[in-house]
Amino acid sequence: MTDPIADYLTRLRNAIMAKHRVVEVPASNLKKEITKILFEKGYILNYKFIEDGPQGTIKVALKYDPVNKVSAIKKLERISSPGMRKYTGYKDMPRVINGLGIAIISTSKGVMTNKEAAQLRIGGEVLCYVY
Repeated sequence: MTDPIADYLTRLRNAIMAKHRVVEVPASNLKKEITKILFEKGYILNYKFIEDGPQGTIKVALKYDPVNKVSAIKKLERISSPGMRKYTGYKDMPRVINGLGIAIISTSKGVMTNKEAAQLRIGGEVLCYVY
């Protein structure tokens, strides 16, 4: 697999389109950090890291509106890819839907949102947009 983050986002996107409650994805440290951010920002209901075999899996419980059955995640968009990396400095931090969404940034201090990276005044690789 050449792009595991794109695979992770695609699995989430497909599960949302099929109205699944839970989705399982192969684990990695970067995917675990992205999952933690999605949980902290309220885009997913819950998550669980399962250590089985050499890699392990992540079980993600998706969040839906109880009345309209609409997902909390409207769009997951991969920005930086292995063939074309996208980097940003803290002054040029991207704003997703005028601040309503989040951009997940991989920095030297770890994986964080665009707002946290701007507060710490550090830039990094823009992994994806979530809104």
